[in-house]
Amino acid sequence: MPDFDIPDDALEERFITGGGPGGQNVNKVATAVQLRVNLFKLGLPPYAYRKIKELAGSRLTAANEIMIQANRFRTQEANRQDARDRLNEMIAKAHERDARRIATKPGKAAKARRVDSKKARSSVKQGRGKVQFD
Repeated sequence: MPDFDIPDDALEERFITGGGPGGQNVNKVATAVQLRVNLFKLGLPPYAYRKIKELAGSRLTAANEIMIQANRFRTQEANRQDARDRLNEMIAKAHERDARRIATKPGKAAKARRVDSKKARSSVKQGRGKVQFD
């Protein structure tokens, strides 16, 4: 579902300094982006809402926001685009519906094999009884 519109009031961006190696540039310039997305404001259908919560995992906050942090690139604009792309991928995945499971029943041969194995096990256990001295 690539044509899903994300309302602007559902997004909140903050630029932070990126962690890890990179020298002076990493310490001075806030190029990493932290994108917070309010799930309620996205207006997703119930099945997609459940799935996106599952997909978000540890990125989901207690306030029902998904937090995506992007710091792969050296510029704010590239990181901002990366975060939004990752959000779009997540929303598209949430809109994919799982195939319905069709309940099946075991066949006659499978039932017979199960009963035979139970009988065999039963006879093994019967042999473990107390010994009778007559």
